[in-house]
Amino acid sequence: MGKEPNAEFFIEKLQAAKVTFERALDCKHTEFDDLYPYMLEHPQFFWYKRYVGWSELLTIAGLCEELSFPWRDLFTPQQVGYIEQRVMSAKVLDFWFETNDTKEHAQADQK
Repeated sequence: MGKEPNAEFFIEKLQAAKVTFERALDCKHTEFDDLYPYMLEHPQFFWYKRYVGWSELLTIAGLCEELSFPWRDLFTPQQVGYIEQRVMSAKVLDFWFETNDTKEHAQADQK
């Protein structure tokens, strides 16, 4: 005890949480699959998996914010906005991986 929080440690944990969430979005294997292998056949499993990944991401980003660690550098401005809003909406699920194609399609859809 008595050690100061280490920014590098928290940023590494945040990077890992980001990778886990992104793997969950892509329906790829995560540690959660190993915890609940009997759930793989249930369609709602992927929602739980995304929710767990999102919760972990929000928790660690929140701790980094409280400790004034530079967490925003790991994310695009749009992703930072999603994290600050805290709600895992369909918009987050659909647009987390923003690309120029995604932005162009969204603008074309609005016209």
